[in-house]
Amino acid sequence: MLMTTLMCGAMSGVMLSLHLSFRAEVKGIGHWSLGLALVVVASLLSVARDILPAALALLGANAALLAGIGLTMVATRLFYGRSPGWRLFCLIWLCSVAGLAWWLLVTPYFEARVLIFSCAAACFYGAQLLLIARHGERHVSSYFFGLLMALQFVLMPVRGAMALLSGAAMVDLRGNSDLASLYLGVANFMALLLTVGFMMIAMRRLQNILEQRSTLDPLTQVLNRRGFAAAYEQERARRRGAARPMTLMCFDLDHFKLVNDRFGHATGDRVLVRVAREIRDALRESDHVARFGGEEFVVLLPDTVTERALGVAERIRSALHAESGELPPHTVSIGIACQQTAQETLESMLERADSALFRAKANGRDRIELSEGQWPRQA
Repeated sequence: MLMTTLMCGAMSGVMLSLHLSFRAEVKGIGHWSLGLALVVVASLLSVARDILPAALALLGANAALLAGIGLTMVATRLFYGRSPGWRLFCLIWLCSVAGLAWWLLVTPYFEARVLIFSCAAACFYGAQLLLIARHGERHVSSYFFGLLMALQFVLMPVRGAMALLSGAAMVDLRGNSDLASLYLGVANFMALLLTVGFMMIAMRRLQNILEQRSTLDPLTQVLNRRGFAAAYEQERARRRGAARPMTLMCFDLDHFKLVNDRFGHATGDRVLVRVAREIRDALRESDHVARFGGEEFVVLLPDTVTERALGVAERIRSALHAESGELPPHTVSIGIACQQTAQETLESMLERADSALFRAKANGRDRIELSEGQWPRQA
């Protein structure tokens, strides 16, 4: 019991540190930390019966422990993007504490208190199990967390039923029965395992967020250079040397420096966001768009010949001519290069597309140019 209390306190501190560092990215960690802190409070109250009035210390310990379990439900709901569920929390907690107080202070009845506490805790665990089943990611961390919740959801009513069927001697944690000792050991162990399970899904979420940050441009939310290179390698691996066309397009905003100088960088950023959106809207799910520099975008079109790439480029160029609200007028120049052989590297394609883009700039801007030696052809 002492070791569990110390571990819960330490893990509460760890969870609080994670909450302070990643509160915007991963919700619910702070509430889980507070729940663990209440478990520590419950343990301290349970051993303070020689100092405080025994009945009040016992009631306070049960109320704190039940609130700690309820806060894990709030934490799980927040983690999966649901509302906190404070009404459900307050309803279960207040009704349970009222029942515990009645059967402790007014009409002492140990078996009824065990049943009330067990059913209330089962409600909190069952609500979390339902959340995991509906919204949990198909990953080993979610499976592990869900399994722990399922075990707690089953074990709690079992103890309540045992109290009614076998009497207080079998489930009283202060007694010497083997069943009570086993339950106490399992309960302490599960309190730690549940925290580990929540930390696993939280770290999994954080890992996905950090991976996205490393591959996405923070302003436009399209790929950055690193993400684009990874997407290209995936396409190469998928093709496995097959003679299937792949086309690269380079976009550059015309006179973008003048937009920044005249209207400010905030307006320039909005223009970039709009260009990224128009490009993305014109592409298929299998296509990839990235921001390579200040005003330069690159698009990879798998299984696409030059003729289709020209059609996509023209749709994007025309879309940018449409009314854009309060944004200043803006156009793009586009260079297109189709992969010449399955062995041609990304660098080579980028170099040829850049050369075509340079010609588009030199020939008046707001136009599309093909890499030298490439002409539209039928698929």
